[in-house]
Amino acid sequence: MQKYLDSYIQMISLRGLTDHTIKSYCTYLKAYLNYTDTILLKKPEDVSWQELRNYISWIQLQRNLSDRTMNACISQLRFFTLYVLHKPWDPYQLPMRKFDSYLPFVPSKEEVFFFIDTMPDLMEKAMVVLLYSAGLRAGEVRHLKYNDIDRKTMRIHITHGKNRSDRYAILSRKALVILSQYWLSYGKPRDWLFPQMHKDRSKPIDHFFLARRIALHEQRLSWEKRLSCHSFRHAFGTHLYENGTDLLTIKALLGHKSLASTAIYVQLASNGIGRAVSPFDCMENSSHA
Repeated sequence: MQKYLDSYIQMISLRGLTDHTIKSYCTYLKAYLNYTDTILLKKPEDVSWQELRNYISWIQLQRNLSDRTMNACISQLRFFTLYVLHKPWDPYQLPMRKFDSYLPFVPSKEEVFFFIDTMPDLMEKAMVVLLYSAGLRAGEVRHLKYNDIDRKTMRIHITHGKNRSDRYAILSRKALVILSQYWLSYGKPRDWLFPQMHKDRSKPIDHFFLARRIALHEQRLSWEKRLSCHSFRHAFGTHLYENGTDLLTIKALLGHKSLASTAIYVQLASNGIGRAVSPFDCMENSSHA
């Protein structure tokens, strides 16, 4: 099955995706190839549409995957079928899932400050502080290097962000204090700012490290499980908008490709939609005979 995976990686690499995205997509295909090899005992090109549908139902049940994640899985199976197996793809045989779209949970400023203040470990605290104070993605925090922190200009240099573009993010003065405390306490790392602590320090911290620590601290506080790494990024954008920062500036700070991605903070902000006045309320009172 390795030859199928190698061909897939070769083809998908032509799309100019980041290494992280390619690695993520490969997990979908590896699971499928393992299924065809160990359960169906078939080559991928011999799998029927019914067997493909059975696989999709099985993997969703086994891993408790959301419909959004299943669409990503189906999308990669489509790419594999078209460009590796060179077979036609019928979207009616395996349609994309439809799902409701919900506004993400955004913690209040008070909740963010309390959550960070009560974190017992300096590394975990420093990483969460960067998620919120600079609006960074979890992957961007993981891949920060010591030289990316510019103390003179109070900026953070983000290299190879989600859209393969560099940008500068805010370096909060309060965040710098916590970051410095962490750096001094954890051996003054000079390459990766957050290296693996008990394994190979030449590599950045594990991808799931921060998500696990956030969930653990929620449990420690006896909070309902609502926070993710991205919750703090959403909080950054929302609280900036509530403080009067314009959407174009927020877009630049977050590294969004489209203003449409940034516009969600109008919905999330407490003074966003709520401060709009209906034209009906602006009409002068008039009596109608």
